[in-house]
Amino acid sequence: MSPHLLAAESASDNRPLIITLFAVFVLATLAITVWAGRQTKDATDFYAGGRQFTGFQNGLAISGDYMSAASFLGIAGAIALSGYDGFLYSIGFLVAWLVALLLVAEPLRNSGRYTMGDVLAYRMRQRPVRTAAGVSTIVVSIFYLLAQMAGAGVLVSLLLGITSEAGKILIVVLVGVVMILYVTIGGMKGTTWVQMVKAVLLIAGTLLITFLVLLKFNFNISDLLGEAAKNSGMGEAFLEPGLKYGLNATTKLDFISLGIALVLGTAGLPHILIRFYTVPTARAARNSVNWAIGIIGLFYLMTIALGFGAAALLGHDDIIASNKSGNTAAPLLAEEIGGGPDSTGGAILLAVISAVAFATILAVVAGLTLASSSSFAHDLYANVIRKGKATQKEEISAARWATVGIGTVAVVLGVFARDLNVAGLVALAFAVAASANLPTILYSLFWKRFTTQGALWSIYGGLISSVFLVLFSPVVSGKETSMFPDVDFHWFPLENPGLISIPLGFLLGWLGTIVSKEQPDKEKYAELEVRSLTGHGAH
Repeated sequence: MSPHLLAAESASDNRPLIITLFAVFVLATLAITVWAGRQTKDATDFYAGGRQFTGFQNGLAISGDYMSAASFLGIAGAIALSGYDGFLYSIGFLVAWLVALLLVAEPLRNSGRYTMGDVLAYRMRQRPVRTAAGVSTIVVSIFYLLAQMAGAGVLVSLLLGITSEAGKILIVVLVGVVMILYVTIGGMKGTTWVQMVKAVLLIAGTLLITFLVLLKFNFNISDLLGEAAKNSGMGEAFLEPGLKYGLNATTKLDFISLGIALVLGTAGLPHILIRFYTVPTARAARNSVNWAIGIIGLFYLMTIALGFGAAALLGHDDIIASNKSGNTAAPLLAEEIGGGPDSTGGAILLAVISAVAFATILAVVAGLTLASSSSFAHDLYANVIRKGKATQKEEISAARWATVGIGTVAVVLGVFARDLNVAGLVALAFAVAASANLPTILYSLFWKRFTTQGALWSIYGGLISSVFLVLFSPVVSGKETSMFPDVDFHWFPLENPGLISIPLGFLLGWLGTIVSKEQPDKEKYAELEVRSLTGHGAH
C-alpha cells in the first residue's frame, strides 16, 4: 500500500489529535491577528504596522513571508524527485537575497511610504504609474497565491485522508476564507506577528526533521545521499547535474531561465518589498535583511535533509503515488521518521509538521493579500480613482474590500492549480516580478533620465510578455503535470519565461525612455537620490 493511503489510514486513527492540533494553530494565529487588529488605528498601522518593528523582528517576519509552501513542500519534493537539479531551487532562492540587500532594501525604505507605486510616483506622473504598479502588484501576488493554495489543498487532503476532488476544492476555499480574515482584521501588524511566530515554528520543525533524518544515518551525509540515489531509481545520476535540466537544449535553456527568475525575482516581489516599510529607519531595513539571510540560509541548508531524506526513506514511486509533483514529500518524511504510517509517533510528527506547514501557508497568503490589497487601496483607489481626496478610513475600507476580491480570485485559480508543483508555480511569480517590477524600480532609483513612458513600457511590457508566455507554456497545457493536462495549446517550450521576459522588461524601460519626448524632472530625481541614499526626508 502506498504511503499516501497509509497516511490517510493512520490519519483516520488519529483524527481527533490531528484536528485538535490544526484547530490550536489556526485559533492561536487568529487570536494574535485579533489582538493586533485592535491596535490598528490608522493607515500607517494597517499598511506598515506603525513602523514599530525592530530589524530582528522584521527579519524574522521577512523569513516567515519568504519560506513559503514552495520552500517547505515544493523544494523538498523537487529534490526528492530530481536530486541535484531540485536543489538548484534552494540555491536560487537564497542567492536572490543578495540582490535584494545590495540594490533594493535600503533605497526603497527611504523612498516610499506604503507601496512600490510610491517610489515610482515620486518623480513621475502619478496616475499612470500608480495604475501600472497596482496592476503589476496584484498580478504577481495572484501568481504567488496560486502556489500557496495548491500547497494547502495537498497538505490538508493528505492529513484528513480526503481523496475526492470536491473535498480538495473545499479545502482551498476554507484556506481562502481564513486568509481574508487575517488581513481584514489584523492588517500589517497582525500579519507580521503571525509571520514571526510561523518562522520560529517552521525553523524548529525543520530542525527536528533534519536532526532525525541525520540520526537515522548516524550523521553521515554520504550514507544519506547514497541511499537516496539507490532508492530514487536513477542511481548516481540522481546526485549529478542534468537529471531534469540537462536532457536537451530546451531543458538547459529552461534552467538558465529559472536561475535568472529566481535570482532577480525576490527584489521585485511586492509582499517582500512592503516589509521594508515596517521598520523605523533605513539601518533597521538593512539589518532586517541581514537577519533574514541568516535564517533563510539555515532553512535552505536543511532542505537537503528534507529532500534527499525523503528520497532515501520513502523512494521515488511512493512519493509520486502520494502526489505526482512531490508536494507531500516533507510531511510523509515526517511520518516515516516518527515511526512509520501505522505508529502514533508517526501520526503525531505528521500532524505537527503539517500544522506548521499549514501555518506557513496562512502567513504567506496573508502577506501576499495584504500587499495586493494595499496597492489597490493606496495606489488605485486613493490616488487614481479618488485623486488623493480619500480619507484614511475610506482607504483602509477599500483595502479590506480588495482583500475579499483578491482572495476570491486566488481561491478560484487555486482550484485549478492544486496538482502543480508549488516550487515551480512560485518560480513563475518570481519571473513576472523580475520582468515587470525590478527594471522599473532600478531605473527609478538609479537612472536620472528615466521617464513615465519608460516606466509604463517596462511594467506593462514585462507583465504582458511574462504572463502571455506562461499561458502558452507547458505549465498550463500539454504535459501530465500541467494545469490542464488533457489539452495542448502550448507552443513556448520553456516552463519559465524569465529568459525572454526579464531582458524585455529592461529593454522596454530603456526604449520607452529614449523615444519619449517627456523631460524628466531633474530636481525631483536629485531629491529622490539624496533621500534613497541617506534617508533624509523619509516617512
